[in-house]
Parts: sequence; C-alpha cells; structure tokens
Amino acid sequence: MTQPPFELTPELHDAVGSFFQRIPFNQVLGIQLVELAVDKVVMSLPMKPELIGNFVQGILHGGVISSLLDVAGGAMALIGAFERHQHLPASERMARLSKLGTIDLRVDYLRPGRGQLFTATAVLLRSGNKVAVVRTELHSDDGTLVAVGTGTYLCG
Repeated sequence: MTQPPFELTPELHDAVGSFFQRIPFNQVLGIQLVELAVDKVVMSLPMKPELIGNFVQGILHGGVISSLLDVAGGAMALIGAFERHQHLPASERMARLSKLGTIDLRVDYLRPGRGQLFTATAVLLRSGNKVAVVRTELHSDDGTLVAVGTGTYLCG
C-alpha cells in the first residue's frame, strides 16, 4: 500500500514551531522561525550585543553560529522523521520523536559573521528509520555565506 504524500498540516506546523520556540536556549539567543516546510526550514537570528564573539570586530560568536545551524537542522530532521513515521499512531510517533537529539555536527566557518540579521536554511539530505542527516547554510543580511553545517540527528 502506498503512503499518501506527506503534508505539513497547519497543526503539525504549529506543533513543530511551538516545540522549538519553547526551548529556553533558543529564546535567549533570539532565534525566530521564518519558514517551516516539508523541503526546508528557515530560521533567523537578529544580532544583539550579547552574541558578539570578537568585540574588536563586532562579529557573531562561533558558538552562536553553530547553535543556530543545529537548531534549524534539528527542526528539519524532526519534519523528516514525521514524514518517515506518518504511518504510526500519534502517541507512538510522538514517543519516538521525543528522543530527537544531535549525534554529530560539523561546522565550516567560512567568513566572519558581520551583519544585523542572520538566516539559517536547512534541507534534509537523508532520513532513515533512526537517523537523519541535514545540511544547513547560514547567511548574513547582505547575502554573505558565513558558515555551513552538516548535522546527524537521532530521530527515534
């Protein structure tokens, strides 16, 4: 029997968005959800003085960069897992997805994080029964590619 095409319903969209927005660390950083879709996740981060890593040059801290890449990647992995587990009853699906966690994250810092708004765009490379691999790019507000990340996530 063929599965119907996966659809990100308004309820699912709200559930995923609410999940990531309720994480206190995401709130401290100021991460904002821009777009949540089956094929990509987009999150943004406005610059603020607390996020500066190099105070002489006023650039975004590398830890903040990796955190934003990880959060956007995790959201994309979660959507991929929802698609893979759509055949399961809701309670079992939620039990599996509650175990979402980062297994590995590789970050390539390409340029200094200068700007007032940073945008992370995540796409799913692979989603298996237990593991998802996501590629995320971080751009500054002038379009400069600041960093790229490849994350591996446990998804149930």
